[in-house]
Amino acid sequence: MAQYNKLNFIVIDDSKLDCFIAEKIIKNTGKCESVMSFLQAKDALQFISSATPDDLTHTIILVDIQMPVMNGFEFVEAFESLPGSVVNNYTIYVISSSINENDLHKVHNYKSVKQFLNKPLTSNNLSLLLS
Repeated sequence: MAQYNKLNFIVIDDSKLDCFIAEKIIKNTGKCESVMSFLQAKDALQFISSATPDDLTHTIILVDIQMPVMNGFEFVEAFESLPGSVVNNYTIYVISSSINENDLHKVHNYKSVKQFLNKPLTSNNLSLLLS
């Protein structure tokens, strides 16, 4: 029987409800080692940048675009300025209800963003992401 490593997840969204839903969907995949939610992108960035080398395991980040204080684009820009030894342990997916063409094009300008996902997160689009 093939073994796979379970994944760590970070959800960054200013909506408590969206964080709750995402956590439930992620936990139900059976591929989740841990999931953490942050209502503020700056708090998630601080957590990520303060990780020690022993803490670094591959983690999937789901980040909303439209948030106060630090939006998703500002988060990604700050994230990409972190050392490569940190950045390489994360895969970022932008998740948003925005249908703004500029947002969709801007997402592709970031090398650390793998894909744009539409809100709300569903078990189907998370399963596609994980396969």
